[in-house]
Amino acid sequence: MRSPIALRHLAPRLATGAFILNSGMSKRGMDEENATGLHGMAKSTYPFLDKIPPTTFVRLLSRGEMALGAALLLPVVPTVLAGAGLVAFSSGLLGMYLRTPGMHEEGSLRPTQEGTALAKDVWMLGIGLGFVVDELSGRRK
Repeated sequence: MRSPIALRHLAPRLATGAFILNSGMSKRGMDEENATGLHGMAKSTYPFLDKIPPTTFVRLLSRGEMALGAALLLPVVPTVLAGAGLVAFSSGLLGMYLRTPGMHEEGSLRPTQEGTALAKDVWMLGIGLGFVVDELSGRRK
């Protein structure tokens, strides 16, 4: 019987899934001051988020991260679907990196000290794209 996920996808799914699930779990019950700070950073990049109260934003972000983390960890979720979720999530984070002043050096993609925390998320984009391309290319070995 064929495994629902390719063996080559196991390690990156476990690593990213555990990382994102933990991130989501750590945001549960975040106090209002920290929620306001996180929300402020997000809404400065994505102004439509201004309509969502900080605690609601963090609650939704937490649940979204936990759902994505679980999708990556559960082998019943197709890799192409988990990969697409990872691409969407990491693209949002990298969008914050690119659009937030002070995150990268002027005229460069090179991160500043403050931007390293977001710039490092490029690995998730690479893994997600790898999953999607691998699955859509029909590679089944």
